[in-house]
This record gives sequence, structure tokens and C-alpha cells, in this order.
Amino acid sequence: MKLRLIFVGKTRNPHLRALLDDYRKRIARFAPIEISEWRETAAGPGTIAAARGKRAPALPVVLLDAAGHAFSSEEFSRWLAAQERRGVQALVFLLGGAEGFPEATKQQADFLLSLSKLTLPHELARLLLLEQLYRALTRLRRHPYPK
Repeated sequence: MKLRLIFVGKTRNPHLRALLDDYRKRIARFAPIEISEWRETAAGPGTIAAARGKRAPALPVVLLDAAGHAFSSEEFSRWLAAQERRGVQALVFLLGGAEGFPEATKQQADFLLSLSKLTLPHELARLLLLEQLYRALTRLRRHPYPK
């Protein structure tokens, strides 16, 4: 299953950017991954449609939001495995900028995911998402997670 991550806004911190790149490379050993950064102005009414792209069938969009479903790492891994078993070819993860997304955009998403009940800076949330994806994939592929 391919993973497509869309981040609204730029990752400005060079240390975080290096960590994001490291996790992207790690994940690529287990699943194809694509990461895009969109301008803040791109997070308008057509955000979900743009995230899905022009592919048929439409790709499911997982929007990250504090009010979304919160998983443990093990539950997230099982959820990801269930998506693969259902035959989902690709998942789009959409993470907003500092302002998040309007309610109308959230309602168009296929699934709302919360990384934590804590308020996280959006750049740090990117890193947390990548780490959890890597953790889930190592678990699914029966590869030891480096400690």
C-alpha cells in the first residue's frame, strides 16, 4: 500500500526536516511513500478533492485532527493492516498547518485521526506521524523496531 502524505505549510526547522527525511527513507523500505508540502492557501474548500487527485477509484483521505480517532501504536498498526486487507492501494494523510482545517474540510475526509490529545506544533506532528507509520510498518512486516 502506498502512503501519500500532504503537509500544509513548509517544514522550516532544518533539524526536523532531517528527521522527517530519515523516517521517509526508513518507511520507503516497507512501502512506497510520497511527501508533498502545500502552501497554506491550498487548504481551501477543494482540499480533499485535490488530496485525492484524479485517480480512480478515489483515494481515501485521512485528515489529522485533534478531535479524530486516537489509537495506541498497536491499534494504529492493526488499523493500517485492515486497510491493506481491504485492498486499499494507497492512503492519503493530510496534515494541516498552524490553523488546521475548516469544519467543512474535516467533514469531507474519509477518516479523522488524532495523534494526541495534546496540542502539538504542526511541524512536530509531522514527525510523530512518520514515526508512527514507521513503527506500524515494522510491526506489520515483522521487522524489529530499532530501540
